[in-house]
Amino acid sequence: MTLSIKTPLIKSSQLSELNNCNVWLKMESSQPTGSFKQRSIGNACLKYVEQGAQKFISSSGGNAGISVAYMGNMLNIPVTVVVPKTTSQKAIDLMVQQDAEVIVHGDSWMEANELALSYVNEKAVYIHPFDDQYLWDGVAHIIDEVIAEDIHPSAVILSVGGGSLISGIHQGLTQNHLDIPIYAIETHGTASLNNSMKLGKHIKLDEVTGVATTLAAKQVCENAFMISQNHNVQGITVSDQAAVNACLKFLDDHRTLVEPACGATLSILYDQKINFMPLENVLVIVCGGASISFEQLSKYAQQLVA
Repeated sequence: MTLSIKTPLIKSSQLSELNNCNVWLKMESSQPTGSFKQRSIGNACLKYVEQGAQKFISSSGGNAGISVAYMGNMLNIPVTVVVPKTTSQKAIDLMVQQDAEVIVHGDSWMEANELALSYVNEKAVYIHPFDDQYLWDGVAHIIDEVIAEDIHPSAVILSVGGGSLISGIHQGLTQNHLDIPIYAIETHGTASLNNSMKLGKHIKLDEVTGVATTLAAKQVCENAFMISQNHNVQGITVSDQAAVNACLKFLDDHRTLVEPACGATLSILYDQKINFMPLENVLVIVCGGASISFEQLSKYAQQLVA
């Protein structure tokens, strides 16, 4: 049983021309819950049900909680999600629509997570939003699907929040014997991985700021940090304004609304931050974002210009 879908792989004419290479978009925004989290969370939930889980407990800034709520509804299992105050009302509404209990607690994901952990017992299983091998196993299939379409990427560009996406993509690349660079993108206010890479140690940010709230983990998982230390990971940070501008351009170019966390990745190509060779196949993970609306995106754009 699987509750995620094989997503479209689209060559972007606009971004390919702009960057003088072949830009391939893996449209994880097309998942039933609107983000790649459906692969990671979906796989973990199925595994824990097989082990006897009777309730799901999770913590989330948005997309992971939406996917846990969706899985609980599909599997007829009750769900409690604890979210920080920074979580958008749209994300909370989407969780509630799937019959999840949503508790708002704390100024950051870490505070919300502490409360979530207090609800865990033998039958109520904790679904971590980014740090679990089951999550990475689910994400790794993205690369399997790309290879199955006979596209062999020479680089991958993706956003980093807690680290499940980079962990799963790296695993998928390794399983397919691809040793290529991963460009790990964060906004300036959420750059827990980039700061760790600069210092050469696994640090925790004092605070996370900005509009890319679903990237707002003060510390990436240990696995993501180790990947950055032992493999070809290139870290880049971008401004909130660059991320939001990319979201608006992508909406015009590809008729798809994504959140600033995904816009951060897309901004690398819109702003031509990397020089690629003409024949290179660059894979971009369009990670999605169900918890954004055009109205909210427009507000961000106005605030950042002001």
